[in-house]
Amino acid sequence: MPRPGSLLRSVAAVAVLLLALAGCGNDAPSGQEGGAQGAFPTTLTHAFGRTTIPAEPKRVVAIGYNEADFVLSLGVVPVGSREFSGGFDWQNRPWAQQALGGQRSEPLNGTTVPIEQVAALQPDLILGVYSFMDKATYDSLSKIAPTVAQPTPDGEDAATWQEQTRITGQALGRSQQADQVVADTEKKFADVRAAHPDFAGTKLTVDFVVEGTPTNLGTDDLRAQAFQGLGFQVPATSTELSAERQGELDGDVIAVLGRSRAEAMADPVFASIPAVRAGRVAFLSDTFTTQFAGALGYSSPLSLPYAVDEMAPKLDAALKGQGVTGS
Repeated sequence: MPRPGSLLRSVAAVAVLLLALAGCGNDAPSGQEGGAQGAFPTTLTHAFGRTTIPAEPKRVVAIGYNEADFVLSLGVVPVGSREFSGGFDWQNRPWAQQALGGQRSEPLNGTTVPIEQVAALQPDLILGVYSFMDKATYDSLSKIAPTVAQPTPDGEDAATWQEQTRITGQALGRSQQADQVVADTEKKFADVRAAHPDFAGTKLTVDFVVEGTPTNLGTDDLRAQAFQGLGFQVPATSTELSAERQGELDGDVIAVLGRSRAEAMADPVFASIPAVRAGRVAFLSDTFTTQFAGALGYSSPLSLPYAVDEMAPKLDAALKGQGVTGS
């Protein structure tokens, strides 16, 4: 979900190449790296070293902003899950309820990782694939249980949802299941692309507005990767814009997150963008508390099908010039 990095941390959700768990330390003996289904011990590598998971974990704590969804997608209910920032009702997110099966994870502080609370849950695995933890936090957590950190110290090179799913699958000893989850979710994207061939190669910009400040969202943020998955061309790098620079959002179609149609059209600079004047704009969510915003923020195999079903018809209408006056 949200990318809680330097630019977007205020609405963090809510996206890690090879991650590792550190039990007694990063010098644990190497297991079967890239391990097969149910193979333990298994060793992974992350920003802060290499670690080995000695046996199949039974008590998983998810400290990453979107981590719980990935664990749930593989049939495991975490004993603790980090709160999703931004006011979204994450405990009742509809796409996760079947996987939860009526169970609840203990909510963990969404602003800082509560070390003592994590320890009290007696985990045998701590997952932080999308946590943006620092080295000091990692060191503290790794004394409690094997801990997964992000691929780079600052967390700015996050995994795609496919990579995060497979990393989580290896950590849980469910690699084959992870591959199937990835295949099923990719098929959803493929089906939508087939139903909307006009999406392919179309230049799309994401107007992501936080506290009145627009950002041209790039695929360095997990949320923008969902649009790319539908076939759109999306910038690689997120760029914060001043009000005067909103013209840089012009493209074949604009997707708006974080402000309403009325708010956007009352902004003369935004309203004068050629794509907006032509009606090629999709207003997807006026706040970050909606279920759609939450689904895009989590950007997980559970939430992405939900998000895609919401966004595809609106993007189709925008491409037809119906984004301002249409439904």
